[in-house]
Amino acid sequence: MADRACEGKVALVTGASKGGTGTAIALRLAAEGARVAITARDEQGLATTKERIESFGGECLVLPSDLSDPAGARSELVPKTVEAFGPIDILVNNAAMNGYHPFEEVTPKQLERSLQVNLWAPWELMKAVVGPMRERGRGAILNLTTFSAELPPGPPFPTSRPSKAGFVYGAPKAALNKLTVSAASECEGQGVAVNALTPQAAIATPALVAGGWIDEEMFEPLETMAEAALALVTGDPGVLTGRIAFSLQLLVELDRPVRDLMGEELVEGWQPADIPPVIARQEANMAARGWPDAFTFGRVHSPR
Repeated sequence: MADRACEGKVALVTGASKGGTGTAIALRLAAEGARVAITARDEQGLATTKERIESFGGECLVLPSDLSDPAGARSELVPKTVEAFGPIDILVNNAAMNGYHPFEEVTPKQLERSLQVNLWAPWELMKAVVGPMRERGRGAILNLTTFSAELPPGPPFPTSRPSKAGFVYGAPKAALNKLTVSAASECEGQGVAVNALTPQAAIATPALVAGGWIDEEMFEPLETMAEAALALVTGDPGVLTGRIAFSLQLLVELDRPVRDLMGEELVEGWQPADIPPVIARQEANMAARGWPDAFTFGRVHSPR
């Protein structure tokens, strides 16, 4: 591929073992020329992702880690990546601990694990990479977030899982959104972009599709998430920073062609001209469940 967007860069991607969003982003960054370190608990899944990256000539470092354990290997992720590949140019905090439970049924252990994976670990990794990024005057941090972090409108409140049982997953992600924008503000003018990305509704990951509780029309492919992620980590940090962006809206705003995970072929049916009707159908679906103007929170369309 000519003019690869991440040629010579080093990336660290968390949660890249399940064949979902983290895997897709790692593959796309590697196809664009980045040397990619990946981490998760599932060592076999990490090995599979590494094999996929190496199959097209990419470089990949596997760093198994349980991000829910503050005394575990997560403190070694940045040093080991730097030792193997050099300074980190791109950090993608994708790993997540989700689940939906009524707030009074959440146990302290569940809340602690969610906070560690969804907020504490990203914060620690961001702290570890931002200093060297500032010194070099370049870098990008991307945090994957969720619609569950949004405040449900009401009363009457929607009957959906994010509204009725979204505390243990959504609250740490809402804090991650605040962390993202705060870090973007503090890095302003220093060449470092800090953004967050959420799927427009749901990502067609193997696990989520198999779950069967989300309407098919609410899914978007892994390729749109990977394309939006690539846009955010390679954009102009003076302009494209401080976003809590919905994937499909971002692609339409940037009029960005959506390519496959190798960056070679256009993905049929998911180009910028194809996406507005998809968003409209998803908005109608959400409105029917009590989320009026579900994707128009004001903070996703334009920079602050």
